Amino acid sequence: MSETNDDAAALIEAIARNGNRSAFKALFDHYAPRIKALLIRRGAPDRLAEDLAQEAMLSVWRKAATFDRNRASAAAWIFTIARNKRIDALRREGRPDYDPADPSLIPAAPATAEQVVEVTQQVERLARAMEVLPEAQAELVRMAYFEDKAHGRIATETGLPLGTVKSRLRLAVGHLRKALNAAGEEDA
Repeated sequence: MSETNDDAAALIEAIARNGNRSAFKALFDHYAPRIKALLIRRGAPDRLAEDLAQEAMLSVWRKAATFDRNRASAAAWIFTIARNKRIDALRREGRPDYDPADPSLIPAAPATAEQVVEVTQQVERLARAMEVLPEAQAELVRMAYFEDKAHGRIATETGLPLGTVKSRLRLAVGHLRKALNAAGEEDA
């Protein structure tokens, strides 16, 4: 599911309203692998990262009614739950090397209005640039960068040779770079 924060917020609200299982499944399928990957990058062992991702998503189910889209984006809310689960796990382990001042455990400052506008403009420029790509290249870009799939998995799913996947992605990224640079010059 490639979704916007509004889509994710609507799914969380559907869970809060009536325990919508399909909304939860969509959220779980999208966020659980990303939470696991983040936790692994931050040093959690694979199995622990998977357990914490599942615990975090279970908390999303249980705490959906506390979500307020005016206070935080859906992604920020979900990843904060995951971060807190990781901190709790570190505390349970009694690890002496836990440092509350560790930058990876400190939540990011909320985005300023200027940053939100800038990101929105970048997303719009990227969407326009994606429209110019041939559909075959655009699909590979979506799979690699929006669905976070490895090149080998893309090759398996599409039936294309790995080298073809890589060269098409390289070509598509080059086209996107040119289109985004041109769009940036037009906006300046």
